[in-house]
Amino acid sequence: MNAASPHPAAPAPGPALLQQVVILGGGTSGWMTAAMLAKVLQGKVAITLIESDEVGTVGVGEATIPPIRLFNKILEIDEDEFVRETMGSFKLGIEFVNWGRQGERYLHGFGDFGQQLWTVDFHQYWLKMWLAGKAPDLERYSITRMASRANRFRRPAADMPNSPLGQITYAFHFDASLYARYLGRYAQARGVRRIEGKVEHVQLHAHNGHVQSLQLKDGTRVEGDLFIDCSGFRGLLIEQTLGTGFEDWSHWLPCDRAAAVPSAALPEITPYTRSTAHGAGWQWRIPLQHRTGNGHVYCSQRVSDDEAIATLLAHLDTPALAEPRLLRFKAGMRRLQWNRNVVAVGLAGGFLEPLESTSIHLVQAAIGKLLTLFPTRGFAQPDIDEFNAQMAFEYTRIRDFIILHYHLNQRTDTPFWTACREMAVPASLKHRMALWKSSGRLFREGSELFTEVSWLQVLHGQNLRPDSYNPLVDLYPEEDIGRFLQGISGVIDKCVEVMPGHAEFIRQHCAAPASGLRP
Repeated sequence: MNAASPHPAAPAPGPALLQQVVILGGGTSGWMTAAMLAKVLQGKVAITLIESDEVGTVGVGEATIPPIRLFNKILEIDEDEFVRETMGSFKLGIEFVNWGRQGERYLHGFGDFGQQLWTVDFHQYWLKMWLAGKAPDLERYSITRMASRANRFRRPAADMPNSPLGQITYAFHFDASLYARYLGRYAQARGVRRIEGKVEHVQLHAHNGHVQSLQLKDGTRVEGDLFIDCSGFRGLLIEQTLGTGFEDWSHWLPCDRAAAVPSAALPEITPYTRSTAHGAGWQWRIPLQHRTGNGHVYCSQRVSDDEAIATLLAHLDTPALAEPRLLRFKAGMRRLQWNRNVVAVGLAGGFLEPLESTSIHLVQAAIGKLLTLFPTRGFAQPDIDEFNAQMAFEYTRIRDFIILHYHLNQRTDTPFWTACREMAVPASLKHRMALWKSSGRLFREGSELFTEVSWLQVLHGQNLRPDSYNPLVDLYPEEDIGRFLQGISGVIDKCVEVMPGHAEFIRQHCAAPASGLRP
């Protein structure tokens, strides 16, 4: 046995922290990335963001889903200030019009349904009674859906955790350009350096092919260790420079264009997004304090640009404020989201149409996973591989959920909807639909974004009816189940009655001076 050394061993050297992070592109994805990195890295790593006023941003992602609240919480953003500065409103879900059959509508509301009490999931007890014609529709058991119907909103009551009022789940609508500016001020106040300029040349390291520097049009040279590509659809670094490749999903999601136009503010600001299906696509409506965001996502093989624009303008609820703007895209994702020392965030990494408001969430997901797997200057390949695997999982599960909306339609009015209904879908989606059809069973895989409650609402809302229900439901007398359901819907009705109107809530807490909502 060796004698103990009189001197303690020197500590092992720590990982070599990056010195320079360069973000290419501003907009929502660039400034979300800059803001979060500035907050987490606390000035220990230099962050530079390059954006050009010559390069426009897409800026249509104005509707979000509840995880955005965690993003804002980490940044320690004051929510009222955030909503006021972005001309925002609150969102309890998405209304789908004409997606099952023409003339039908349903809401995909946030949060849980009913109350967990007995052996199996709440919806199984409801399903037994509903199939027998002894229970009202599903939305009667959701406070967010019932509040949406009544145009009411409030934040959850922290002192009422066992009440539906304590379980309200929400997100936001906001002006994407104002959001980018808001985060830009936040990030620059915390040390992010913004450079105005357009990239003219990308210099690669000779020995490993990593990006070494970006040369701007004015001759400025920007070096970095890690480059984050937020350059939009073109993917200047991840694709044009590194040739990463693209996985095309347009055979499942054939819409490839969008016409976007702002219109005047709605007379009553609804606490939900609306998605209305048309002959070869769908139209979004997003209510903000100062205007309404609108757009028509469509398949260019089925309808011309002029026809799509005419459809959009004909279905506006308020007068248009500008000329429609056309966007072209392709559904899919890069084969690698992280290649060498380049990480793609936002549209540079892939595109899934904003049917379920997932565009900003995918930015948030990429940022979160990057921080979890933040590299050293050695760029360990296992870390990169794990990031790519997790982002592929995120994209493909959201992809399946969006495909479900198209595939599960009963419309016969246009060839587009017939083709969507008859197309072969991914095996993973086919399995989920079969499970539901058999006995109303729903399962969430790992940490995928959409929970069982989300799948429940779309499967039911678009008329896929289960053949039966979980047999364990029959362990309880039908009379008890009936009283249980009636009690829940009654409590929700009373809770909605005491909630303020959505516009009134904004007026009291977060109305922007220029919105016209302030008294």
